[in-house]
Amino acid sequence: MRFTKFLTAAAAVSLAATPAIAQAATSASSLSVASAQRAGAADSQNSELAGGSGIIIAVLAAAAVIAAIVIAVDGGDDEPVSP
Repeated sequence: MRFTKFLTAAAAVSLAATPAIAQAATSASSLSVASAQRAGAADSQNSELAGGSGIIIAVLAAAAVIAAIVIAVDGGDDEPVSP
C-alpha cells in the first residue's frame, strides 16, 4: 500500500515538473526564425485569376440558391411513388 502511494506521488510530481524542466532546458527564442528577413520576388506579369470571374461565381451561386429553393418548394406532392 505504501509503495502504491509512493508511485502515485512520483507520477504526480513528474507530471507537474515536466513543463518547467522542458522550458529551462531549451529556450524557444534560439529556435525562432522571427529575426530572419523574407524577401518577395518581383513579378512582371499580372495575375488575372480574380479578374472577371467574380461576377460569374456570383451568378452561379445565385442560380444554385434559386434552384435549391425551387427543389425545396416543389409543389407539395405528398403522394407515395410506389403503390
